[in-house]
Amino acid sequence: MTFYHTAENIRIDDGHMLRARLQRADGEWNDSEIDLNNHIGNDNGHFTWDGKGFAGSAENIHFALEGDGDVPVLRANLFDAEGNGQTRDINLGERVVNNDGNFVFN
Repeated sequence: MTFYHTAENIRIDDGHMLRARLQRADGEWNDSEIDLNNHIGNDNGHFTWDGKGFAGSAENIHFALEGDGDVPVLRANLFDAEGNGQTRDINLGERVVNNDGNFVFN
């Protein structure tokens, strides 16, 4: 289940902890979190799925629901091998889901 359509109070804490209240199948709400550093990396200034530790080489990390479809976007300045920062974004809805009130990475 797409997490952002069944969530409230979505936020990024400490630059890499995605936290929200997620709705369970029974309609109740559950506080949930997932450490994005365990699933997203920085490959020479670009976000990568199935990587690790992006936040260690990033600045200005923030989350927003953007556009008409409320796309869940993680945006940050990622540094490349030369230390140059580039503004990049990644759609968390591509891989992060709500499984009965808990964040799961697919």
